[in-house]
Amino acid sequence: MSIFRRSDTSQPHIALFPSAGMGHLVPFLRLASMLLSHNCRVTLITTKCTVSVAESTHISFFLSTHPEIKHIEFQVPPMQPSNTATDDPFFIQFEATSRSAHLIHPSIASSSPPLSAIFSDLVVASGVNKVAVGLGIPNYVVSTTSVNFLSLMAYLPILTSDAAKLTGSTEIEIPGLTPLPISSIPPPFFNPDHPFTGSILSNARALPYCKGILMNTFDCFEPETLSAINNKRALSNLPPILPIGPLEICELKKDEGRYLPWLNNQPAESVVFVIFGSRTAMSKDQIKELRDGLEKSEYRFLWVLKTKKVDKDDKEDLEDLIGCSFLQRTKNRGMVLKEWVNQQDILAHPAIGGFVNHCGWNSVMEAAQRGIPVLAWPQHGDQRANAEVLEKAGLGIWDRTWGWCGQRLVKQDEIQKKISELMTDEKLKSRAKKVGEEARKATGNGGSSKKTITETIESLKQNKRS
Repeated sequence: MSIFRRSDTSQPHIALFPSAGMGHLVPFLRLASMLLSHNCRVTLITTKCTVSVAESTHISFFLSTHPEIKHIEFQVPPMQPSNTATDDPFFIQFEATSRSAHLIHPSIASSSPPLSAIFSDLVVASGVNKVAVGLGIPNYVVSTTSVNFLSLMAYLPILTSDAAKLTGSTEIEIPGLTPLPISSIPPPFFNPDHPFTGSILSNARALPYCKGILMNTFDCFEPETLSAINNKRALSNLPPILPIGPLEICELKKDEGRYLPWLNNQPAESVVFVIFGSRTAMSKDQIKELRDGLEKSEYRFLWVLKTKKVDKDDKEDLEDLIGCSFLQRTKNRGMVLKEWVNQQDILAHPAIGGFVNHCGWNSVMEAAQRGIPVLAWPQHGDQRANAEVLEKAGLGIWDRTWGWCGQRLVKQDEIQKKISELMTDEKLKSRAKKVGEEARKATGNGGSSKKTITETIESLKQNKRS
């Protein structure tokens, strides 16, 4: 049955425009589901060719279960390989989508009913702002990272205008905020010619012209940074940051995995869940050290393994990667998978006692929502900045010496030690449970995040009436 049970002339119609990668798509789908529950009309704009099979599969499933959502496929003009400084398919898609975002105008100008607002990924903010101005509607940016990393992106135009700011110190000082260690700056940001850096720079300059910045976080998780920016003590040119998280979980794909029956047979809080996101590929040497560290820890584990950035290219067998003998020795206390899993359902399972993860922001918020302690192992992008937030909030632990992905080989004994700490530290468990309570409070009736999204939608209704 459609959610639109009555004619409502004030019913907002919102277009959502995510960027490339599951880390960007998932929060937009969850936001779409949230908007439907607030009696909004929703149009979802996606690129015609996705980087990964997982993206196209999730889009198809989501639209089949939400037939009331209008879908627009946006054809992104391809980039010539010679025009980019990277072969990373995600960075290439970021740049191509950012460069072409203004071309969505004809597709949405004739929307019926007319659009009330666009909620766009930060990576397309500059182009979408131009479209929104032409249509006479607001553009809200949806930032799919922490406020900590958002502040770095917003300040990046200033940083890159003076090379000494990025190379002459051990810290990045953004006036009004806690300094960010230089080691947490993604390597591409040191290269102004990198396509990812170029996309962030052009879109960061567009942020002051947006109506607001919607973020999958909550007040108690990043209180100091949120307060400093929203009270204009830092980055005073930014519009209001609107924390609406943790975004409510919605079904993204029918889960028929064999891991749930396996988890059902494990004791409460006994399993270490190990997964590094949709685009993190570890070297074979690092996989072997992680394998041996898990085995030495003697804890039960569920390990989801990935060796290629793009899932359709990931053809290697488990036995070749980690060895038949390991699988045989650990068959009674561990499961290793090389397939898509429903991470949110796994984290919700009572058998999970700890989470070894790259600190992609969706993963951080899913762990926060469930109060699951995290061993942070950042790999690239925003993940070291996210790990700092996670640690400060009390949700997890982090060994900074492990570096970026491939920077050094983290040895099995180090991994064993940290996993043991993750699974035995009672103070850590207590702090994580407290984070979970605050997360659920934020999204419950009267909670800060629920109030923020309700007020945002109400402002769109008021504009529609006026």
